[in-house]
Amino acid sequence: MQTTPLRRFIALDQPLGWLEDISVQFLSQYEAICITPDSFTLDPQLNTQEVAAWLYKAALDMRAAGLIKGWRNENYSVFSPTPEGDLDLSHPLFELERAAFRRFGLTSRAVHINGYTSAGELWIGQRASSKATDPNRLDNLAAGGISAGEAIWDCMIRELAEEAGVPLWIAQNASYQGSIRSTRVEADGTQDEILYIYDLLLPQDFVPNNRDGEVAEFRLYPFAAIDAALVHFTADAALVTQSFLKQLR
Repeated sequence: MQTTPLRRFIALDQPLGWLEDISVQFLSQYEAICITPDSFTLDPQLNTQEVAAWLYKAALDMRAAGLIKGWRNENYSVFSPTPEGDLDLSHPLFELERAAFRRFGLTSRAVHINGYTSAGELWIGQRASSKATDPNRLDNLAAGGISAGEAIWDCMIRELAEEAGVPLWIAQNASYQGSIRSTRVEADGTQDEILYIYDLLLPQDFVPNNRDGEVAEFRLYPFAAIDAALVHFTADAALVTQSFLKQLR
C-alpha cells in the first residue's frame, strides 16, 4: 500500500487512518497534535466531539486550499477499528464529510452490484465526465458509498434505483457475495474502503436507466469480453467484477 510515505493518523487513542506528507505539512499548523516519523496523533485528551470538530475544521481549510475536492455535503461514519484492523460496526465514533475521507486515509464503506443476465452478459456503466473521482471510467451496474446511519441493504437498494433505475421488485432479489477491502494511494489521499458485493440477475428485457446524472451510459458485455475491458474500469469496480468472473471459472 505504501507507495509514498504515509504516517498513521491516530485520534481517540485509535489508529483511524493514514496521512501523506502533503497533508501532514498542511496540518502541522494546527494545535493539539504530535508528529513523529511514523505517526500523526491528535491530543488523546480531546473527546469525541472535539476530535470531530477538529477534523471538520481541518477539512474545510483543506478544501479551501484545494487539497479536498468534490465536497458532497454528505457524511460517512468513522468506526473504531478492531484488533485485527477491521471495522467495529457496533461502535461508530463520529461523522465526517465523505470527501475528506481520502485525505485522512479513513476507512469508508460502499456497495457494488454486478448486474447480469441469463444470456451470460454483464451490464456495465460508464461514469459521467462530471464525476469528481474516476470520470469516464467503467463501473459496475451500480455502486456507491454508505452514508452515515444507512444500512448496507438500504444503500444497495438506493444505489440501484438512483444509478440504474432498478425497481424494488427486482432489486430485492440481489444476492450478497461478501466483501473486499480495497486500499491504495491516490492523488487525493489514501483510499481505504470496504466493498460489499451483491450480484443481481436482471430480466432479459430490462435496460438500466440512470436517474442521478452520475452515469453517462450503460453497455452489455458478454462475460468473455470482460477481461479485456478491465483496464478501463475503476480500481474498485475491477476487483468486484473479477470476483464475479471468478465464480464462473
